[in-house]
Amino acid sequence: MIQSMTGYGKHSLQLSNKKITVELKSLNSKNLDINARIPQGYREKELILRKQIADALVRGKVDFGLFVEITGEETTAEINAGVVKKYMEQLNAIASGDDVKLLELALRMPDTLKTDKEDIDEDEFLKIQEALETALNNINTFRSEEGKVLETDFQNRINAIQDLLAQVIAKDPERLGSIRERLERAVADLQADVDANRFEQELIYYLEKYDITEEKVRLANHLDYFTTTMASADSNGKKLGFIAQEIGREINTIGSKANYAPMQQLVVQMKDELEKIKEQLLNVL
Repeated sequence: MIQSMTGYGKHSLQLSNKKITVELKSLNSKNLDINARIPQGYREKELILRKQIADALVRGKVDFGLFVEITGEETTAEINAGVVKKYMEQLNAIASGDDVKLLELALRMPDTLKTDKEDIDEDEFLKIQEALETALNNINTFRSEEGKVLETDFQNRINAIQDLLAQVIAKDPERLGSIRERLERAVADLQADVDANRFEQELIYYLEKYDITEEKVRLANHLDYFTTTMASADSNGKKLGFIAQEIGREINTIGSKANYAPMQQLVVQMKDELEKIKEQLLNVL
């Protein structure tokens, strides 16, 4: 079963004095790229949170946000009264003004607030990890639902290529007959004596160069393998991409050997279906 790399997950929890929200968004990427927005006080735990995300999401461009909203009356920030008074004195010496205006200006200056760094409570961090796990489950559910849509689209297009291949197989005898007829007509137009046995040998050699039996068999096998890989337990977009390349190689070879307009039209249609598959494969995990 395949998964998309596009997803969204969110979870919030209410503690005694704060509300914590974990949010995840992901898009397609060749590798795992995590962009984390974490409050300064929680930075020491960033590597642990990144590993938890990496283990669950594997690939994709991931935006991770940890948002903390203080809901209680407690605060670790205090006004540095001595620094504020010193700023007010200096400002008043430069340009006199009322105390309210001076206080407003002073509070904009550096170091007017002092914050005592608190160690992260381990129970709180465990709850944050649990919230992250819930958000990861949500985003993986989202990815799986998107993957089902992609899988249906892929299977429809694989089926379309298989139908076109069946038409190619049906037209192949007609194609070889047409090539043989053109060659015989060209020799007849030369109005020259031709050894019949030698001509037949050369004709067989020439037709063998346009034989697509192996390409038809390999293409059918690759199409079946693509379907089997989609049904595997793990989503493997890279492997599906490699199989799609092999499908394209066989289609191109058939097109180059066709030398027959009705078959080349079928090849163009197969290429169109395959290109749409390749575009969507960029979003598969």
